[in-house]
Amino acid sequence: MGSGFLRCGRFFLVGFVLSLTMLAASVMARQNAIPRVDGKPNLQGIWKAANNAATDIQSIVEGGEIPYKPAAAEKKRENFKTRQTADPLSSCYMPGVPRIMYLDYPFQIFQTRDHVAFTFQWSSVFRLIYTNGKPNPHAGVDSWMGDSRGHWEGDTLVVEVADQNDQTWFDLAGNHHSAKMRLTERYTLPDADTLRYEATVTDPDTFTKPWKITMPFHRVKNMDRVLEYQCQAEKEEKNGDFERDRRTWYPKG
Repeated sequence: MGSGFLRCGRFFLVGFVLSLTMLAASVMARQNAIPRVDGKPNLQGIWKAANNAATDIQSIVEGGEIPYKPAAAEKKRENFKTRQTADPLSSCYMPGVPRIMYLDYPFQIFQTRDHVAFTFQWSSVFRLIYTNGKPNPHAGVDSWMGDSRGHWEGDTLVVEVADQNDQTWFDLAGNHHSAKMRLTERYTLPDADTLRYEATVTDPDTFTKPWKITMPFHRVKNMDRVLEYQCQAEKEEKNGDFERDRRTWYPKG
């Protein structure tokens, strides 16, 4: 009985060691499959979300519900009623973060040791994320896109976004926030062609607790650069707000 017990113990130990070895090999294989630059995951490339979050963000909210305070929930309902004209995007104002990330347009990432830059097809908007550890010298001054400061936690880029104004919406459905909103974004490459995006929203004036959205971005392989979609020009052309010039530059013949 004693020798049998020892044999079982040895088999268990061998199995445990083999399991750890296989797990380590799996982790190493995943890490080796991820492109890297300066030792960090290389996020560079053209990416695009594939969901309807720009229409209604609740489709990607963990738990399926945004924890509004009563007054903020009422404001959301009012926004929804007038969304076709009240949505800031209908006036071509900047979408803010996180909305810019999941509009139905691709964006491109450029990466250096001290910065990660995003350039978006929508109205050529861009974000510059500082990863050099320096604080914002203009902290407290709000803007449409806010201030983004990032750092690496292992293979995940973590970005803190602050100082956004209260004019942007999360989506066409009228989901909104105050100027006290703070956003924590996490960018992770599970594989070379997928970029996992998480964003935790904290806003004590609007919500009863923090809440999170999660989605994948997929690598766009049939483009070598993002094109231009100029919102204001498209809006004016659609509405007939300008007179067309005669095409005099065509060669004769």
